[in-house]
Amino acid sequence: MRDLLHGLDVIDDADVLRGLSHDEAEWAPFGTAVAAVRPRDTDDVRRVVAACAQRRVPIVPRGAGTGLSGGANAVDGALILDLSRMNRIIGIDTENMTATVQPGVVNDDLKAAVAGHGLWYPPDPASAPWSTIGGNVATNAGGLCCLKYGVTRDYVLGLEAVVGGPAGEYGTVVRLGRRTTKGVSGYDLAGLFTGSEGTFGVITEITVRLRPARPAAPRTVVGAFPSLVAAGEAVAATTRAGLLPAALELLDHACLRAVEEWKHLGLESGAAALLLAQLDTPGPAGDEEAAAVAGAFRAAGALWAEQSTDEVEAEALFAARRLAYPAFERLGPVLTEDVCVPRSRVPEMLSLIEAIAARHGATIATIAHAGDGNLHPMILAPAGDEGARRAAQAAFEDMLTAAIGMGGTVTGEHGVGLLKRAGMRRELSPAVLAMQVAVKQTLDPLNLFNPGKVVG
Repeated sequence: MRDLLHGLDVIDDADVLRGLSHDEAEWAPFGTAVAAVRPRDTDDVRRVVAACAQRRVPIVPRGAGTGLSGGANAVDGALILDLSRMNRIIGIDTENMTATVQPGVVNDDLKAAVAGHGLWYPPDPASAPWSTIGGNVATNAGGLCCLKYGVTRDYVLGLEAVVGGPAGEYGTVVRLGRRTTKGVSGYDLAGLFTGSEGTFGVITEITVRLRPARPAAPRTVVGAFPSLVAAGEAVAATTRAGLLPAALELLDHACLRAVEEWKHLGLESGAAALLLAQLDTPGPAGDEEAAAVAGAFRAAGALWAEQSTDEVEAEALFAARRLAYPAFERLGPVLTEDVCVPRSRVPEMLSLIEAIAARHGATIATIAHAGDGNLHPMILAPAGDEGARRAAQAAFEDMLTAAIGMGGTVTGEHGVGLLKRAGMRRELSPAVLAMQVAVKQTLDPLNLFNPGKVVG
């Protein structure tokens, strides 16, 4: 391969390759890559794809490696395409409120850049300080604000990608989508690539829509609850009342304790769970909305519910939500769930999570984008405890089955990757699975792009 990759940044150090060969998904298998390449532009990617097709070498794209489903894990003999150095913001169009970036741009860096122009890029996964826009597009990432403002797909206008086809056509550069607000010329191929986890080609450029900057200090309503189920009832009550916070997040006591022991943010709560609502409606209407949310919390059984008047306190609470996963991970290997259920069934799903934990003797802490039904139970298994590992994996599968039974999905935003393939097959009908396989075979007949992921 080196003869075909002359002049590119090729890495073959075994230790470095091992670090690049997997994401953050616990116990997701990964193989041994033959090399990695760090391209700097689309032409570098085109050369890599053409060379790999010539030698039938699988290609595994990766961004920052923050994924939690094994979607960036290498297969034996693969070449890792590390896109982290393709990190240039190509342009910010203030008149049309769009930005065009390379895939290695970090989410928070894009937010900061457009904020300087009075604009905002809403998708905000908890990994936003580290995860890249390319990775966010690959998994159709959501985040805290997606309840009101939508997920990554809602902001992707157009893509440039290096794709396959018949063997001689691997390395073709195409532009998908558009730069206009509207456009229905042909199939929505940019939408098809968004959430495809790198299985259709390598995304090399992304054009996203932006919004005007948010109010400087959104209101925060905090509710403390005696049980997880009571917090879930408050989520359902908020939805029934027609209220739409920008974010509605849940943290259970175990998560709060783990964050406090690590970061000492001054968080103290004897409650079983907290709900954090962030509201950005300006003016008196925003005050009324905050009061209504607090009222819905109290009516659902909150121990207390109040609008925070301390911006530092409010920021600490949302910082705790973002830090919950790494804080819990410090205690040992963590298998993280990503199920999503209809909002009206959040209380039932939270109750089932507690029952599943008890049935398997598993230690589970729960955070959630509760407002849109996307739950992230985190299952702890101390290092070296094989029994705890088996219990965690059994609980993981039981939660997938429970979500499907409620009309939900096995993954709201982390992607299928490796960990959710069996669950996806239980969720989708044979006819739909066959359609997905047909699309993959058409776009990647050599099965070179991230093989083994999603449809296998």
